[in-house]
Amino acid sequence: MKEIFLVFLRLGCYAFGGPTAHMGYFHEEFVKRRKWLSEADYADTVALCQFLPGPSSSQAGFAIGLDRGGITGAFLAWIGFTLPSAILMIAFALGLEYAGDLSTAGWVSGLKLVAVAVVANAAWGMAKSLCPDRSRATIAALVTLGLLLAATPLAQLVAILIGGVAGYILYRKQDHTSQVKPTHQAGSKRMGAIYLGIFFILLAGLPIASQLSPQNEALEVGDAFYRAGSLVFGGGHVVLPLLDSYTVQQGWIDESSFLAGYGAAQALPGPLFAFSSFLGAGINKGPGGISGGIYALVMIYLPAWLLVLGAIPFWARLRKINAARAALLGANAAVVGLLFAALYDPIWQSTINSNLSFGFALVAFILLKFWKMPPWLLAALGAGLGQLLLG
Repeated sequence: MKEIFLVFLRLGCYAFGGPTAHMGYFHEEFVKRRKWLSEADYADTVALCQFLPGPSSSQAGFAIGLDRGGITGAFLAWIGFTLPSAILMIAFALGLEYAGDLSTAGWVSGLKLVAVAVVANAAWGMAKSLCPDRSRATIAALVTLGLLLAATPLAQLVAILIGGVAGYILYRKQDHTSQVKPTHQAGSKRMGAIYLGIFFILLAGLPIASQLSPQNEALEVGDAFYRAGSLVFGGGHVVLPLLDSYTVQQGWIDESSFLAGYGAAQALPGPLFAFSSFLGAGINKGPGGISGGIYALVMIYLPAWLLVLGAIPFWARLRKINAARAALLGANAAVVGLLFAALYDPIWQSTINSNLSFGFALVAFILLKFWKMPPWLLAALGAGLGQLLLG
């Protein structure tokens, strides 16, 4: 157990680059170096985590810990991998709170412009991989248009569901199951069903409970972050529009702080979902910020834990259901549309307000996309240049 925690803690301190890079770090550490998993086992773990909603790299780490040390090992793996970035995000949120109004600070403006470049790059990369044909590109474009006309959390959920239905209709006759390798992971199907049941009960029950107790902020916040963690397909960046809908549009945190925190998150190693701890600390200002950050972090990850624990016992059967994988193709295309809509509103509209800001974001995008500058270095450079040019 100590080894599991320390290995993932070390990865959490230097695993920069987002979910795809994290998968590379995991492969090097657990397949090549430590030989905890075979190539086939690891490929199947990655396939499962990409199939499920949630933060794929964190889910893969959780599954590896589960395979190595049971449920205790799974949570030690998650704590180790998430702890460094969560601590820094909460500290950054508390620093913003005590620093007062930073909406016009140059370095904050620089971080916001870096966020434009990062989301644009993520949307571009996901469009290339998840919308390789005209049908999926059309789904993404229609979702973008629809969400710009109706930017609500319900509309985002409906868009993903419609994308899944469209994927099923368009791709159900193609064979998608051959891409999945055999798995050696197993577990109790009874317990798996219980975990999946808890996932759906909370997904349906938390909104009802928060409506019945409108003055209970803990329920409202828990519901918002749980739903955000339940509906993310395709990578950590996709959680951005959901969290914006559930926090900024609720008046819990202002747009400038939200984008500054998101920009700062690019400078940190570990999972992007740790951004939730920044938001939780910002919502619960003052001494309660630390507990608020931990609460938001746990609630956004809770769906991922339940889905992994619930799906692994059924994965050998689930991976043979061609219709489910076909629906996922359409859902992923809808996610691309979701990200493009978020790129324009709120990120672009609240950030690009002059020729200089547009040029700044364009240069940041070129450095990230074509010069392959690490996101953490780009965030540091963006904050410094923002202070110099925009302060």
